[in-house]
Amino acid sequence: MKAHTASFFNAILLIIFSTWGYFSSETPSLTALIPAFIGVLLVLCNNGVKNENKLIAHIAVVLTLLMLIGLIKPLTGAIGRNDFLAVARVIIMLVSTVIALVFFVKSFIDARKNRKGNQAKIDQ
Repeated sequence: MKAHTASFFNAILLIIFSTWGYFSSETPSLTALIPAFIGVLLVLCNNGVKNENKLIAHIAVVLTLLMLIGLIKPLTGAIGRNDFLAVARVIIMLVSTVIALVFFVKSFIDARKNRKGNQAKIDQ
């Protein structure tokens, strides 16, 4: 799987699960929609990531990393409330975010290897 594909799936899951959590809550808070907003931003970045735009890819990685960190508090809150459905939603978002980060790191490593390989060919 390519980084842009993993990021897109992550964005869609963030949007779906956070809006589901917001609308299913007895006391909805706009903070529950933060993952959806980040997901929309990741969807907007997706074409740049696909076209290997370094700046946009790095913005997408930072957003993804912030999302990973930002999901820790909702997970602890859901566990504290013994809300199994909320725990499951947050864990799914966390797992998809980690997977997207793994593919981003892999793509950055591959790009660096390709640059070094091309530079070695030029030097010969």
